[in-house]
Amino acid sequence: MTGSSTQGIKTVLHPVSDLEKAKAVYAALLGVAPQHDSPYYVGFEAEGQHIGLVPGGGPQGMTSPVAYWHVLDIEAKLAELTAAGATVKEAAHEVGGGRLVATVTDPDGNVLGLIQDR
Repeated sequence: MTGSSTQGIKTVLHPVSDLEKAKAVYAALLGVAPQHDSPYYVGFEAEGQHIGLVPGGGPQGMTSPVAYWHVLDIEAKLAELTAAGATVKEAAHEVGGGRLVATVTDPDGNVLGLIQDR
């Protein structure tokens, strides 16, 4: 490998059981109001980071926070990760606005998220 093919972790999603209570805590922590506020997702932008709250873990069934690595080519990164021993948990799919997301698990079962913005 000759250079990083990721743009770093810029997004972390947190499963929450009570969206309103969690929203208040994260707003106090980050010092900003949410930029996206809906019954199925609350998102904050703070200092170049995106922090998302997902009620009940969402359709992906999150049970713990997931850090999302921003990548230039999600399919190439998925191929690279699976060749190295990761297992695809959630195949790449669009979530709106041209954004693609996917998740894999490492050999210990830790979930790693990938995001590609088009």
